[in-house]
Amino acid sequence: MRFMMIVKANKDYEAGQQPSPALMEAVGKLSQEQMKAGKLLMAEGLLPSSAGARIYVSGGELSVKDGPFSETKELVGGFAIIEAASLAEAIEDGRRFMQLHAKLLGPSYVGQLEIRPIAGPDDPCR
Repeated sequence: MRFMMIVKANKDYEAGQQPSPALMEAVGKLSQEQMKAGKLLMAEGLLPSSAGARIYVSGGELSVKDGPFSETKELVGGFAIIEAASLAEAIEDGRRFMQLHAKLLGPSYVGQLEIRPIAGPDDPCR
Protein backbone atom coordinates (compact mmCIF):
# COMPACT_ATOMS: atom_id res chain seq x y z
CA MET A 1 0.00 0.00 0.00
CA ARG A 2 1.23 3.48 -0.81
CA PHE A 3 1.24 6.36 1.66
CA MET A 4 1.97 10.04 1.31
CA MET A 5 3.98 11.67 4.06
CA ILE A 6 3.37 15.39 4.19
CA VAL A 7 5.94 17.47 6.05
CA LYS A 8 4.42 20.64 7.44
CA ALA A 9 6.25 23.95 7.00
CA ASN A 10 7.44 26.17 9.84
CA LYS A 11 8.58 29.79 10.19
CA ASP A 12 12.19 28.99 9.26
CA TYR A 13 11.09 27.17 6.11
CA GLU A 14 8.82 30.04 5.08
CA ALA A 15 11.68 32.50 5.66
CA GLY A 16 13.73 30.55 3.12
CA GLN A 17 16.27 29.26 5.63
CA GLN A 18 18.11 26.18 4.47
CA PRO A 19 18.05 23.10 6.73
CA SER A 20 21.27 22.40 8.59
CA PRO A 21 23.90 20.44 6.63
CA ALA A 22 23.84 17.73 9.32
CA LEU A 23 20.08 17.29 8.90
CA MET A 24 20.34 17.21 5.10
CA GLU A 25 23.08 14.57 5.32
CA ALA A 26 21.05 12.43 7.74
CA VAL A 27 17.87 12.72 5.67
CA GLY A 28 19.84 11.87 2.51
CA LYS A 29 21.29 8.77 4.18
CA LEU A 30 17.86 7.62 5.41
CA SER A 31 16.35 8.31 1.97
CA GLN A 32 19.02 6.24 0.22
CA GLU A 33 18.46 3.40 2.70
CA GLN A 34 14.69 3.52 2.13
CA MET A 35 15.09 3.67 -1.66
CA LYS A 36 17.36 0.62 -1.67
CA ALA A 37 14.78 -1.25 0.42
CA GLY A 38 12.08 -0.35 -2.13
CA LYS A 39 10.12 1.67 0.43
CA LEU A 40 10.73 5.26 -0.70
CA LEU A 41 9.14 5.86 -4.08
CA MET A 42 9.52 9.64 -4.29
CA ALA A 43 10.44 12.56 -2.03
CA GLU A 44 10.79 16.28 -2.66
CA GLY A 45 11.07 19.51 -0.73
CA LEU A 46 9.03 22.51 -1.78
CA LEU A 47 10.01 26.16 -2.06
CA PRO A 48 8.40 28.64 0.37
CA SER A 49 4.84 29.75 -0.35
CA SER A 50 6.13 33.11 -1.61
CA ALA A 51 7.08 31.24 -4.80
CA GLY A 52 3.60 29.76 -5.26
CA ALA A 53 -0.06 30.56 -5.73
CA ARG A 54 -3.47 29.24 -4.70
CA ILE A 55 -6.54 28.87 -6.87
CA TYR A 56 -9.88 29.35 -5.13
CA VAL A 57 -13.37 28.46 -6.35
CA SER A 58 -16.41 30.19 -4.91
CA GLY A 59 -19.84 30.66 -6.45
CA GLY A 60 -18.63 29.08 -9.67
CA GLU A 61 -15.88 31.70 -10.06
CA LEU A 62 -12.14 31.13 -9.94
CA SER A 63 -9.64 33.47 -8.34
CA VAL A 64 -5.89 33.25 -7.90
CA LYS A 65 -3.92 34.50 -4.92
CA ASP A 66 -0.14 34.70 -5.10
CA GLY A 67 1.94 33.68 -2.09
CA PRO A 68 3.19 34.12 0.50
CA PHE A 69 0.42 32.73 2.69
CA SER A 70 0.15 33.77 6.31
CA GLU A 71 -0.84 30.51 8.04
CA THR A 72 2.31 28.39 8.11
CA LYS A 73 0.53 25.58 9.96
CA GLU A 74 -1.46 24.99 6.76
CA LEU A 75 1.57 24.89 4.46
CA VAL A 76 3.36 21.85 3.11
CA GLY A 77 7.16 22.00 3.16
CA GLY A 78 7.79 18.71 1.40
CA PHE A 79 6.43 15.24 0.77
CA ALA A 80 7.37 11.63 0.27
CA ILE A 81 5.50 8.73 -1.25
CA ILE A 82 6.35 5.45 0.39
CA GLU A 83 5.40 1.80 0.11
CA ALA A 84 4.41 0.15 3.40
CA ALA A 85 2.43 -2.95 4.35
CA SER A 86 0.22 -1.04 6.81
CA LEU A 87 -0.43 2.31 8.41
CA ALA A 88 1.51 1.10 11.45
CA GLU A 89 4.57 0.46 9.26
CA ALA A 90 4.19 3.86 7.58
CA ILE A 91 4.00 5.49 11.01
CA GLU A 92 7.23 3.77 12.04
CA ASP A 93 8.94 5.06 8.88
CA GLY A 94 7.62 8.55 9.63
CA ARG A 95 8.87 8.33 13.21
CA ARG A 96 12.38 7.53 11.95
CA PHE A 97 12.29 10.59 9.69
CA MET A 98 11.00 12.94 12.40
CA GLN A 99 13.41 11.51 14.98
CA LEU A 100 16.27 12.81 12.80
CA HIS A 101 14.81 16.30 13.13
CA ALA A 102 14.31 15.99 16.89
CA LYS A 103 17.84 14.65 17.40
CA LEU A 104 19.69 17.06 15.12
CA LEU A 105 17.66 20.25 15.63
CA GLY A 106 17.22 19.91 19.37
CA PRO A 107 14.37 20.49 21.80
CA SER A 108 13.39 23.85 20.32
CA TYR A 109 12.36 22.20 17.03
CA VAL A 110 8.61 21.92 16.49
CA GLY A 111 7.45 19.94 13.46
CA GLN A 112 4.66 17.83 12.08
CA LEU A 113 4.43 14.97 9.60
CA GLU A 114 1.04 13.86 8.28
CA ILE A 115 0.66 10.35 6.87
CA ARG A 116 -2.22 9.55 4.51
CA PRO A 117 -2.98 6.40 2.51
CA ILE A 118 -3.12 6.95 -1.24
CA ALA A 119 -6.47 5.86 -2.66
CA GLY A 120 -6.42 2.80 -4.84
CA PRO A 121 -8.99 1.42 -7.29
CA ASP A 122 -10.57 -0.85 -4.63
CA ASP A 123 -10.96 1.78 -1.90
CA PRO A 124 -14.57 2.40 -0.79
CA CYS A 125 -14.19 6.20 -1.11
CA ARG A 126 -13.62 5.92 -4.86
